[in-house]
Amino acid sequence: MSKAIPEPVTRLIESFSRLPGIGPKTASRLTYYLLRAPDEVSLQLADALRDLKTQTRFCSVCYNITVEDPCLICGDAHRDQRVIAVVEEPLDVLAIERTGSYDGVYHVLHGAISPVDGIGPDDLRIKELVKRVGDEALEVIIATNPGLEGDATAMFIQRELAGKGVKVTRLARGLPVGGDLEYVDSVTLTRALQGRSAL
Repeated sequence: MSKAIPEPVTRLIESFSRLPGIGPKTASRLTYYLLRAPDEVSLQLADALRDLKTQTRFCSVCYNITVEDPCLICGDAHRDQRVIAVVEEPLDVLAIERTGSYDGVYHVLHGAISPVDGIGPDDLRIKELVKRVGDEALEVIIATNPGLEGDATAMFIQRELAGKGVKVTRLARGLPVGGDLEYVDSVTLTRALQGRSAL
């Protein structure tokens, strides 16, 4: 960056640029907005970032992001603990919850199998899922994103759960291939949940 830009400004622009979906122009706009904004805006952002890192953790049961352990979903006695929806990311949990049509629990993998990106089964929470299924789960709904990585992950999980005596289903194909669950509207996602089929 130019020597005309002070080092703290350059550092913040570079930090914003490392975030997904934020390019250099957006990073610069955000930085200069914070420079002009009242001090409390920047301080609130700094506090929120600190709290994010110090107060949140992964649920020891489902690996969703939580403040309490287990998370509120895993600890809810009204949810069917025998039905587990397997999702790639915590945002996918929010997408399914928005439908209001699912009363089971979740298991967050934190990604999908992607050899191109160097992500294999051991980099995900698949072993924890297999251990968790045990004798109590009746159904595992594989709700990975449609596409090469999501399908590869679904097939791997299906093989890992074979012989465990659990019904393995996949969301119906009303979802667009290559799309992410977090962007799917509630009606489409509800229909996909209702139309899931055995693998």
